[in-house]
Amino acid sequence: MPSQHGGKSATGPSTMRGRNWPALRQFCVFVENHVGSLQELMRQVESENVRVIGLSVVDSIDFAVVRVMFDNYERAQEALKLSSFPFSEKDLIGVELPDDPQPYARICTLLVQAEVNIAYSYPLLFRRHGRGAIALCVDDVDQGLRALTEAGLAVVTEGDLLEDDEML
Repeated sequence: MPSQHGGKSATGPSTMRGRNWPALRQFCVFVENHVGSLQELMRQVESENVRVIGLSVVDSIDFAVVRVMFDNYERAQEALKLSSFPFSEKDLIGVELPDDPQPYARICTLLVQAEVNIAYSYPLLFRRHGRGAIALCVDDVDQGLRALTEAGLAVVTEGDLLEDDEML
């Protein structure tokens, strides 16, 4: 179960995460669905010298869940803890798009063959060697990572997000 924050104590044990941890950390932030909520969230977090790498919003009539990934996990986590926004955390896979005529199909095929289900995906504002990357929420991160790396695909780590120098 992911840790819960935003004025509440953590419900899960703490773990050590290294910069080369093979999974990326996504924050799921709960906001009221009204004008200015996303702007307020971004104002509070980006003021802490972190850059948004990925963003997806799932909304309903009364609230929205902002799925967001930053270039610096620890700084973003601290900023969110200091905010009034409740949030949870989840590990996702970051993978460079392969040099293939159908890069998404190749990634999906590899994960299907490994019997790993993709719940959702979104693009990352990350480029390395001229290639873009995507974030994948899967039901088995370890198995998904194994399938992708064994096929020779490049996984994006937390350390990679800090070293991305190809952004304009």
